[in-house]
Amino acid sequence: MRAGVFLAFQLLEINMDFNLGNVFGSMPVEEGPTRQERYKCGLSKPCPEGHFSFKMASGAASVVGPKICLEDNILMSGVKNNVGRGINIALVNGKTGDLIKTDYFDMWAGDVNTLITFLKTIEEGTVVMMATFDDSASKLNDESKKMIGELGSSSISTLGFRDNWIFVGGKGIKTKSPFEQHIKNNADTNKYEGWPEVLEMEGCIPQRQE
Repeated sequence: MRAGVFLAFQLLEINMDFNLGNVFGSMPVEEGPTRQERYKCGLSKPCPEGHFSFKMASGAASVVGPKICLEDNILMSGVKNNVGRGINIALVNGKTGDLIKTDYFDMWAGDVNTLITFLKTIEEGTVVMMATFDDSASKLNDESKKMIGELGSSSISTLGFRDNWIFVGGKGIKTKSPFEQHIKNNADTNKYEGWPEVLEMEGCIPQRQE
């Protein structure tokens, strides 16, 4: 598991635009024999006031789907039956933390144009959460990668067949998101036959200010 790091980032509004940066926390998780408190989404540390707690995981091989939690609410999971092969996306209101919509896009047998159409509907200030399941890259093209890159992703340009990837970004950001993990599908290092290990990430998303 790629756990053990607690991250937080700032989403600053400047002249009606957003600037994702100011990574103000990157601390090792404190481990102990017992845990006295439970934090939202099972985070290892509480988030500051005015921030949304999140935790997410990529899919495991082609068996277990990804899971996305925000403010103790499961937005996407296999139990909710709203995940699928490809790129799984949850859109969240950056001011309220309310879920706007979820969807998934099959990048093995599906049409990348449905993903592109979806990405074009995302409004400024929306928090975008993405997690892969099985193959999420075969049908990606330059246009779709560029659009996801504009949401703050650094790894989308190198996402390959059956790679695992999780990402939190936003519409209108000006820098790259610190909330991203990517592991390549590599026969020499894969944890599962044909697939890399599951990725996990947790942290705090600052509430968008007027």
